[in-house]
Amino acid sequence: MAEKTPGGAGLRGQIAGKSAICTVAMGHSGLTYYGYEVDDLAENCEFEEIAYLLFNGELPNARQLADYRARLVELRSLPPALKKALELIPKEAHPMDVLRTGVSMLGNLETETSFEQQKDQADRLIATLPGMICYWYRYSHDGVRVDMDSGEDSIAGHFLHLLHDRAPSALHRQVMQVSLVLYAEHEFNASTFTARVCASTLSDIHSCITAAIGSLRGPLHGGANEAAMDMIKQWSSADEAEQAVMGMLKRKEKIMGFGHAVYTESDPRNAIIKKWSEKLAAEVNDTVLYPVSVRCEEVMWREKKLFCNADFFHASAYHFMGIPTKLFTPIFVMSRTTGWSAHVFEQRADNRIIRPNAEYIGPAPRRVPPMEQRP
Repeated sequence: MAEKTPGGAGLRGQIAGKSAICTVAMGHSGLTYYGYEVDDLAENCEFEEIAYLLFNGELPNARQLADYRARLVELRSLPPALKKALELIPKEAHPMDVLRTGVSMLGNLETETSFEQQKDQADRLIATLPGMICYWYRYSHDGVRVDMDSGEDSIAGHFLHLLHDRAPSALHRQVMQVSLVLYAEHEFNASTFTARVCASTLSDIHSCITAAIGSLRGPLHGGANEAAMDMIKQWSSADEAEQAVMGMLKRKEKIMGFGHAVYTESDPRNAIIKKWSEKLAAEVNDTVLYPVSVRCEEVMWREKKLFCNADFFHASAYHFMGIPTKLFTPIFVMSRTTGWSAHVFEQRADNRIIRPNAEYIGPAPRRVPPMEQRP
């Protein structure tokens, strides 16, 4: 048997490539985008600044940001054929499947024919993703064909306006901005690595993003915020939550929204979104959901030394803003498409097809026996 490579199952701990885009678990916050700490970015930048940073390596100045914001607004319209395709998808469909189909359909209508188009194609995706998910959701659930001209100049405001058919409050707009910043990039996670593998074959950017969406769809990667919401909404008090979580731990049931593949002590994004969840809870006079979430956090740390990841308090934050649970993970896509695209650009710039080896654990070499000798 071949000697085992270090790192264990799932390629944990193994270096799979080089990147200048992001660090995870290095520095005081544990997460940086092009050298900027994520807490600094979340406090001082809006999502469009992060998209510009990830695509260009530097933050925009005021003129560049204004021009970029205006460009994204101009790119929001959905092609009629895409709208027709979205209208054919039933309301029972998984919203991640809707986005997977929407991005693939857009790739058919506006195919990338040269890598020189990559930034334009990425901008188009960022601009249209909020419209894709809201157009399908509002049509399939409410029978409404939403107008992409929301009057909002930000991705955050645009999404919330399309979803609720009204301008969001300043607080909701700000929380959504922070959320999109926190989810924008996270190094070689499963979906990003999927995008890079696809890019390494010199495939088009729509295929790369579609592949990444398929990877993010899995509950072990992108669905933790939805699973956390489904869990915490069951309980009517913090005490009930503690009793239930203790029972789940005793039965060795998996509790979503805790722990991380790379972070060992805390997820730097959690403390940021937790503060905003608390503010939203106060706004709606919540006396259940936020205390339940905090108690879950306390019990999991006390009993298992497991910390909340970015998804856990996002669940209550989104809920307080009136976002349906089934749309939680699509918001992740709206944000992470920036990081996925940046990694596609980087992979293409110095490409070699990603083709690792496997450690063979099957039978030793053998001959095909005659038919009459087979058991």
